[in-house]
Amino acid sequence: MNDLDNLQIGKTPLAKIQINIYGKLRKRLPLTREIGTRGVIEMEVPVGETLENVLASIGVNKDELYTIFLNNQLLTTKNAMADHLGYQQYCENYHNWELCVTMNDGDVVALFGLDMATLVI
Repeated sequence: MNDLDNLQIGKTPLAKIQINIYGKLRKRLPLTREIGTRGVIEMEVPVGETLENVLASIGVNKDELYTIFLNNQLLTTKNAMADHLGYQQYCENYHNWELCVTMNDGDVVALFGLDMATLVI
């Protein structure tokens, strides 16, 4: 599909996104492929679709997640030590689990389940 296809009247532009899944979640989701310890789902979604709707479409409930990265930046986490870990942050409030951020072409999402909590010593 090219950009001209998406510009036709009445067509919603699509964004190609990649979702990297770590931990036990990858054992039960419909993966496109596996690379090492991560499962990968590649999909097209309407430009502007919320991350919450994307997760629902693949069968992931946000209560199953511990941390989410968007384009290599921390989007949200349940880790109270996140302030001290030095991650680049996607937004200021990285403890917000509303997931209303919208998807754009080329976005890469990384999902870490509850079994993949960050270990800080």
